[in-house]
Amino acid sequence: MIALSLAEIAEVVGGQTHDIPDPSVQVTGPVVLDSREAGPGSLFAAFVGERVDGHDYAAQVVGAGAAAVLASRPVGVPAIVVDDVQAALGALARHVVARLGTTLVALTGSAGKTSTKDLIAQVLRRKAPTVFTPGSLNNEIGLPLTALTATEETKFLVLEMGARGIGHIRYLAGLTPPKVGLVLNVGSAHIGEFGGREQIAQAKGELVESLPPAEEGGAAILNADDPLVRAMASRTKAKVILFGESDEADVSAENVRLTDSGQPSFRLHTPSGASDVTMRLYGEHHVSNALAAAAVAHELGMSADEIATALSEAGSLSRWRMEVTERPDGVTVVNDAYNANPESMKAALRALAAMGKGRRTWAVLGKMAELGDEALAEHDAVGRLAVRLNVSKLVAVGGREAAWLQLGAYNEGSWGEESVHVSDAQAAVDLLRSQLRPGDVVLVKASRSVGLESVAQALLETGAEGEVVTR
Repeated sequence: MIALSLAEIAEVVGGQTHDIPDPSVQVTGPVVLDSREAGPGSLFAAFVGERVDGHDYAAQVVGAGAAAVLASRPVGVPAIVVDDVQAALGALARHVVARLGTTLVALTGSAGKTSTKDLIAQVLRRKAPTVFTPGSLNNEIGLPLTALTATEETKFLVLEMGARGIGHIRYLAGLTPPKVGLVLNVGSAHIGEFGGREQIAQAKGELVESLPPAEEGGAAILNADDPLVRAMASRTKAKVILFGESDEADVSAENVRLTDSGQPSFRLHTPSGASDVTMRLYGEHHVSNALAAAAVAHELGMSADEIATALSEAGSLSRWRMEVTERPDGVTVVNDAYNANPESMKAALRALAAMGKGRRTWAVLGKMAELGDEALAEHDAVGRLAVRLNVSKLVAVGGREAAWLQLGAYNEGSWGEESVHVSDAQAAVDLLRSQLRPGDVVLVKASRSVGLESVAQALLETGAEGEVVTR
């Protein structure tokens, strides 16, 4: 974070200083939530959680060198006391971003946010210093924490914005006002909470509504292939740039194909030129993510050749998202277990089919959460797709939703041992350990709450004799 005195921070957040002998002392380190991360010059934000109260660690963090605690009550050590720590954190982020004048890029969507954010960051940082959201810290706490890591050297700030209801993105955009806003898609993720795709579109579109007008540099990057996203053009005064396969797209891909290992290759077209891309990531769905990143980078002044080179060299920065690891015995484990929705589940299955040509393929799948009334139909559809893609073995893991996955596969023509329903992750591991053969490809995917990453980890431990190669 940029250096600010405790007196300045107290004024910005509307707080009162307590037990601070010298208000001119500066915060020169990061703002942290975990007491174990506190160090010299840091500011510790004390939140009250369900199990842990951050205020109880105030003395510990100051002892570790923290300049002060941002707290909701006096704690006996240097503190700035506010009514609401979360609101104060947001106010501090808004102040820092405004003071820096950094070009802020924000993105949202139902699927692919984190992978696309990672691509954008890897492309832009070839041009100038870039700070971006780590992992999926995209809520009212994670977003300001990321913004506060920016410094005077930061040219680009790339922030992922999540939403679980109307008004959430509007609030986040108010904390960190973007100049460039990207909307990837409107899908089924959290549809049970929102109540329908139209409501999801309403929420996601708050991002483009927050952008400055075109004459002030505002740019809305929209998916031309998603009608609900394309329609958001009418909700913004910013310049509109379209990406996708549509003839209307300003940034598009030609001659898309997958390599023998399942990595996308295509010719990138931008308004100022074209260049060839072969990605290190897996799955054709990354083409759309790459086009979104390219549209952002082109708008911010990068050439087609620069963008293509960066996209070709970009890797996965976030765990458990199409994380491909090959065991010494030739079994390939694809850990995509961070989260799942119908769109990402189908994309992962298609990637598995592409990677597994000529090999035996396994899809170890679990529940997709928060689908509301569409849960049965969507799980059924995923099970059917696994059969249509000729996945060799479907292992549906868990309760009712997993049973629907297996039933969909059965009704599509998966009989005998081609699909199976098991009770939990350990049962899946036991089955796989007994039946996997060298050269098999295993995809593991479910919503985060299912915890299927443990299956992938167990499979890698099983084959750990010798060197494990991660691609």
